[in-house]
Amino acid sequence: MTRTLRTLTVPLDGESTPGGLPSYLVRDDVLCWTRREAGLVGFGEVARFTATGPERFLEADIWWRHLVIEADITDHVECPGTGPVAFGSFAFSKVSAHESRLIVPEIVVGVRDGRAWLTQITADDGELTEEGALAALRGWLEGSATGETPAEPAAAVGLSGTATLETGSLSEEDWMAAVAAGVAEIRTGKLEKLVLARDVVATVPEGVNAADVLRQLAIRYRECWTYGVDGLVGATPEMLIQVEGRTAQARVLAGTLDRRDAVGEAGLPLDYAERVLAGSEKQRHEHEIAIQSLTTQLAPFSEAMNAHSEPFILELPNVWHLASDVKAELTEVEGHVPTCLALINALHPTAAVCGTPTQVAGALIRKLEHMDRGPYAGPVGWLDAAGNGEWGIALRGAVIESPTTVRLYAGCGIVEGSHPEAELAETWAKFRPMLESLGISS
Repeated sequence: MTRTLRTLTVPLDGESTPGGLPSYLVRDDVLCWTRREAGLVGFGEVARFTATGPERFLEADIWWRHLVIEADITDHVECPGTGPVAFGSFAFSKVSAHESRLIVPEIVVGVRDGRAWLTQITADDGELTEEGALAALRGWLEGSATGETPAEPAAAVGLSGTATLETGSLSEEDWMAAVAAGVAEIRTGKLEKLVLARDVVATVPEGVNAADVLRQLAIRYRECWTYGVDGLVGATPEMLIQVEGRTAQARVLAGTLDRRDAVGEAGLPLDYAERVLAGSEKQRHEHEIAIQSLTTQLAPFSEAMNAHSEPFILELPNVWHLASDVKAELTEVEGHVPTCLALINALHPTAAVCGTPTQVAGALIRKLEHMDRGPYAGPVGWLDAAGNGEWGIALRGAVIESPTTVRLYAGCGIVEGSHPEAELAETWAKFRPMLESLGISS
């Protein structure tokens, strides 16, 4: 049984965070959730919860609520992300052997709307003071190999000459055959959309530096949410659910165009994206399925909801996406506002990462992919004691499996008009953020 938590949150002055949160991404074991220099970074571990199976979200929710109800909380900042915080990563599939987890760190640094703070969390009986919290933070940072944030992302981390890539569960030919089989199933009318993923394994003889990977992702992909939880690292452009008070928001992506396809095209690149991506019936159909999936699942928890009537073009360094933002005011269900994890339990997996109908698509994924996705395309993020939290979908990421090996994942939405060769090329575009951060040319 976990002992009672005690927490102290105090403000940090601006001089303590001159580079924003990327300046704190200095340890390979850091817990991380950042976007545009803001977010949360955690050090150490005070408590941990793990679970597998279909009830993993609800079991984690019960554990967290019991933990924070009994906690002794002193909070001098009082905004989302202060007080006790847990970082989490959940398996994509309810039948996965991968353990989903919530981790409560010892130290949290937060930055939001120009404010910065420090939280110390302990299960011990000693006195918590601002001086002690600052000393604990210094101890974590001084134990790192480096505390410097590069002004510009490095072209590589010195590994491009020796790092190698190998196919994962399926060869390229076998994966394209799986896509063709998925399209054939869609044409029978059994399902509208299927998301198929593939993996590749990078071997880095010099060793994988997770802190470097996270820093480069945070700097290069500022419009994404950079995450790091227990060896799962990446920068996702897709927000499954963000909760602040009674307001919930999501960002839905479906429809992708490799920016390299615009090379040599006349006119401005964004004009090309508008014409080819937003003008594609296949891409818009895929997007409509994804947005309808999320809004339908969120509706029972909402008293009001609005979504973009037309998707917008999300511009990232590697690709363009069709994107839609959804905002909802949460209603009480059985006498209380639903928690982050209760919402995730209802929303996951969305059509954006699984397909529709969900059960049919999920069964076909298990048949065709020949791999356990583990945490890939599962929820990743954080939550606090007040019920606030941000949970992205673990995309554009990888699992560090050993000091020298990393397993990268990428997937594509398959609809009736999908072509295996084009979908394979799209996976390589989606691998690019992680390959670049590992110093591997793509």
